[in-house]
Amino acid sequence: MHIITKTRLMEFWADYPDAEGPLKEWHRIVSKTNFADFNELRATFRSADHVAPYTVFNIGGNKYRLIVKMEYRYCTAYIRAVLTHTQYDRNKWKE
Repeated sequence: MHIITKTRLMEFWADYPDAEGPLKEWHRIVSKTNFADFNELRATFRSADHVAPYTVFNIGGNKYRLIVKMEYRYCTAYIRAVLTHTQYDRNKWKE
């Protein structure tokens, strides 16, 4: 899948260095896989949740949240936000 944009990941791990490894691993897997749908994605990322219209990934042992708009038809993943668990719970990313 084509990921737009890795810059958001890099900006986040600059502030939270322990997120770098898990985010790089997520990027590596997703960029080499063309998921047909959410069920196929869920086979790889078991903790992923669909929060319409986004897919929310647990990163770094549930410490971080990666919010992505998955366009399966176009093999594209749009990164909406990368947040700490606390930031995610505040729901401001939905605005």
